[in-house]
Amino acid sequence: MARFSRSSFSLENFRRQLANVDALPQLCVLGLFSGVITGALMVGFRLLLETGAALYMPDNNPEAFEALSPVLRALLPMLAVVLVGVFLYRQKVAARKLGVSHVIERLTYHQGRFPLRNWLNQWWVGVVSVLGGLSAGREGPAIHLGAAASSGLGLKLRLPNNSLRVLVACGTAAGISASFNTPIAGVIFAMEVVMMEYTLMSFMPVILASTMGALIAQLVYGSAPAFSIPEVALGSFFNLPWIVMMGLMIGILAGIFTRISHNPWIQQQPLWLRLGAVGVLTGTSAWFFPEVQGIGYDSVAAALDNQLSVSVLIALVAIKLVLTSLTVAGGIPIGIIGPVLVIGAAMGTLCGLFIAWLWPDKAAAPSIFAMLGMAAMMGAVLQAPLAALMALLELTHTPNIMLPGMLAVVVACLTSRHLTGCEGFFISSLRYGLHPLQQPLMQALSRVSVPAVMERSVVRTGRMITVKEARKLLETNPVWLVIERSNQEKPVLALKAAELARWLMEHDASEAPANEKHDRIDLLEIPGRRLEMAPIALQATLSEAFIRLQNNSLGALYVVHGYRPRQRRISGIITRGAIERYYHYTDPRSMDSHEANKP
Repeated sequence: MARFSRSSFSLENFRRQLANVDALPQLCVLGLFSGVITGALMVGFRLLLETGAALYMPDNNPEAFEALSPVLRALLPMLAVVLVGVFLYRQKVAARKLGVSHVIERLTYHQGRFPLRNWLNQWWVGVVSVLGGLSAGREGPAIHLGAAASSGLGLKLRLPNNSLRVLVACGTAAGISASFNTPIAGVIFAMEVVMMEYTLMSFMPVILASTMGALIAQLVYGSAPAFSIPEVALGSFFNLPWIVMMGLMIGILAGIFTRISHNPWIQQQPLWLRLGAVGVLTGTSAWFFPEVQGIGYDSVAAALDNQLSVSVLIALVAIKLVLTSLTVAGGIPIGIIGPVLVIGAAMGTLCGLFIAWLWPDKAAAPSIFAMLGMAAMMGAVLQAPLAALMALLELTHTPNIMLPGMLAVVVACLTSRHLTGCEGFFISSLRYGLHPLQQPLMQALSRVSVPAVMERSVVRTGRMITVKEARKLLETNPVWLVIERSNQEKPVLALKAAELARWLMEHDASEAPANEKHDRIDLLEIPGRRLEMAPIALQATLSEAFIRLQNNSLGALYVVHGYRPRQRRISGIITRGAIERYYHYTDPRSMDSHEANKP
């Protein structure tokens, strides 16, 4: 078990401990710092929204579009798409990737490393999309800003890549927690949607990060729930069949939403046409129904208090769904979880009103169906039932809603997945196999960095050495000899030191001691198996090493240590066999990876 000791306070020891699978205390320390940093960033982002709203919104409220004149609220979305088109689309394609999808992509293919330009773009794009009246949420920017900042902390400290993965999850959880005051939902969202795994090594740091993020936000905004919920009583079990029907309809809505958002025909249209259509359609809709603009949490609160007309509820279901999905398909990176909750709440309220009209004596209050609709829509769109249920609990502070909530969420998720063929908004299964983050082998190997299993007992040597030099090399009892050749185009080779020792023993009787200084040994000619090698960084995970060995048909990798070219040195060798032995001693299916990974 990795423990703190007096000798482990140096940063180099801290990095070495983090490379192991059981570095739980060290990861928890990182989780605390990640939560504080992300919480402060989320407070800053919300203050930025409020500061921008002070320019033209009543009471500095970023969602008070209903109080604006029809002309102003219709022009705002057009101005927003112009700003995005001019300032974002003049940058390189890689710099335009923002939000949750970008976080998952960087975690999957870039070991959780984030470009600074994308992080800076997320600030102003997030503010413009919300204050510009587009149908957009703030959770996408919150997750990106938190995950990238936490990963940046790890990069600044030059931590191994396996710890960067946990830091990304910590930043994600703290971003959700601080933005919506939902610490449990933040943890489940990070594990279920972003990391797609449940392990003790990840859970505890993420819980600490989410807790600290919520505490920082509560110091500024208080601990009140997001919505004021009336008394909840499901009443008759007669409502359960209607909850199932509502789940079916919301599952279909979620499938439609995902299909439009990822529609290839829309994405292939010219940029000016896509952005123009988003601006015009949003502005026209806002002229008649300003409730479709922004995040829409004020509309959710009004729906829970039964203060919205049927026409507004229909507009929130149909128009907001189309506007949000078209905005995504049009190429504007926005947060979608807030609008998805609004659409679900409106659809649930409509179902509740219909049932109350049909059977007024037995029907539950429409506000109950509104709460269930929120969770069902979120779960179906993200294919994240646990995150949706935890969000339902924390947004409403109503434990009694969980039982019917589970039924609604499961029905909606199944309908969206199997009836409409949608595998989740952010992550979809590949046509032949699973997403890389869903593969048990890659998950297990990503939890450990190469220093945990590499062979450190190595010596470097040239190809041609004398017998005396050979004996000197073997004095420290190395396991491997790293043979470096003068021609840099030729690969570095590894030879077992035992092979050289055996050769010396066989030739000891026939070689005169006087010739030891002059007789030269060609290490490429003595009997023995030589492995071709390529370099890999000390911070790399075992999954990176495994992929590199597979793709390049190599026998081993030499681990490079040092951050400046002239100071780099070889710290060890990692072979395919070492990775296989580690995996065989690990049970990737276990929820408690700490116990499973004990040798």
